[in-house]
Amino acid sequence: MSLLPETKLDVLLAHHASLEAQLMGQVSAENYVKMTRELSELNPLIDAVKTYRGALAEIKDIDAMIADTSTDAEMREMAQAERPALEERIEALAQEIRVALLPKDAMDERNVVLEIRAGTGGDEASLFAGDLYRMYERFAALAGWKVEVISASEGTMGGYKEIIAEVKGRGAFAKLKFESGVHRVQRVPDTETQGRIHTSAATVAVMPEVEEVDIDIKQDDLRIDTMRAQGAGGQHVNKTESAIRITHIPTGIVVMMQDSRSQHKNRASAMNILRSRIYDAEQQRIDSARSAERKEKVGSGDRSERIRTYNFPQGRVTDHRINLTLYKLPQVIAGEALGELVDALTTEHQAAQLAAQGDAA
Repeated sequence: MSLLPETKLDVLLAHHASLEAQLMGQVSAENYVKMTRELSELNPLIDAVKTYRGALAEIKDIDAMIADTSTDAEMREMAQAERPALEERIEALAQEIRVALLPKDAMDERNVVLEIRAGTGGDEASLFAGDLYRMYERFAALAGWKVEVISASEGTMGGYKEIIAEVKGRGAFAKLKFESGVHRVQRVPDTETQGRIHTSAATVAVMPEVEEVDIDIKQDDLRIDTMRAQGAGGQHVNKTESAIRITHIPTGIVVMMQDSRSQHKNRASAMNILRSRIYDAEQQRIDSARSAERKEKVGSGDRSERIRTYNFPQGRVTDHRINLTLYKLPQVIAGEALGELVDALTTEHQAAQLAAQGDAA
C-alpha cells in the first residue's frame, strides 16, 4: 500500500476545522462568501481523508484480531476474508486523495474564450465548424454555463468560417482546455451526388479568460487602428469607424473586432481576446517544452495537432491522443456524450502528473 503525505493531510484537516470554527463566529459578508466557497471545495477531499483514515484504523483492528491467538478461528477467517476488499478500498481512496492534492491550474475556474475556425474542406469545413460550435454550446448548457457569441463570420452554405464565443461558468476552462487542436470530420456532404466520403477539418482554440491583473500589456506595445466595418450593416457601415484592429507588436498577435456598433465595445472585446491569446501563446510554449520532456500528448498545446476524428459513416469518434474510440457520434455531436471524452482526457492528464511526481520523488 502506497503512502500519502500524512503531515499535509493533518494540515488540511486542521485548516478545514479552523474555517468551520470561524464561520460560527462573526465574519464579514465578503469573508463569509470566500470561506464558504473554500469549504465547499475542501469538503470532498476532507471526507475522503476521514474515510481513508477510518479504513486504515479498521484494517489495523483486523490485523490485530488475526494476530491474536485467542481469537475464535471462525472470526479470524472472516477477518481475513474482509481484508482484501478493505485494502482495495484504501488504495482507491488514496488515489482519489492523490489526484485531489495535485497542483491546480490557476485558470481552471475561469470562463473560456472559444475560437473555432474552418480549415481544409471549403463549405463542408464551415458546416463542420458550425457543428462543433453547437456541440460545445449544448455541452455548456448541460453544465449550466452561458455562451455568448463575440464575433462570427458565416460560411456561404451555413456554419462558420470563424466564430469566437465566451463560455461563462465556473470550471469551464478545466473541462474544455483539452479541446484545443485540429478536429477532423469524415462524411458524405449533402452536395455530394456520388456518395463519396469527404474529409474536412476545423481548428479549435480554448483559452482562459484573462483579466488585466493576470497579464501586463504595455500601451507602447500596442498598435491600434480604427476603420469602417465591412459587410452587412447598412448606413452604419459606411459612416462610422467602429471597427478596431489591435496589434501586439512583441508577439505579432492581431485581433480584429467589428461586431458592435460601439467602438468602445469592440475595443474592450478585442483587448479581452488579445489578453487570452497572449497568455495562451506563452502557455503553449511552456506546455510544449514540458510535454517534450515527458512525452505527454494530452495538453501539449500544439494547435496544429490532429486531436480527434468524427467518422459519420461508422458512427465513431476517435481521440488520437489517448487512442479512445466511442461508437456514439450522434450523442457526442449533440454535446451529451462529450463529457466521456473530456473525463477520459482529464484522467489521462492526471495520470501523467502523478507519474511525473513519482519520477521527481
